[in-house]
Amino acid sequence: MKQLRCPLNGLRNISEFIYGGEYHDVPDYRSCSSRDWSEHVFFAETKAGWVIEWWCHLPTSYWFLVERNTVSDEIRRSFPSSDLYQERVDFSRALAREKQSE
Repeated sequence: MKQLRCPLNGLRNISEFIYGGEYHDVPDYRSCSSRDWSEHVFFAETKAGWVIEWWCHLPTSYWFLVERNTVSDEIRRSFPSSDLYQERVDFSRALAREKQSE
C-alpha cells in the first residue's frame, strides 16, 4: 500500500489524497503583465526529476506541498504551505483597494 505523509495528519493511505499540480512561484499580480499572469495560471514546465507539488488531504481539505521525484516517485519531504507563504493574499480585496486609491 502506498502512503503519503501529511504535515497535519501524519502518514495516510494515498487514496486519501488528490494531486493539485506543480508548485510555481506566484508573480506579483500588481506589476506583471496579463500575459505573464496567464502563463503562470495555464502553463507548466512539467519537468522530470525533483519538483514541488500541491497535494490535498481530502477528508480534512488540507492543502500542503510535497517534494517528489517524478521519475522514481520517491518523496523527499512534505511540508505545510506556510513554509513558503508568509501571508494570504485575497485578490478581490487587494484589487478593490487599488481601485479606491486611483
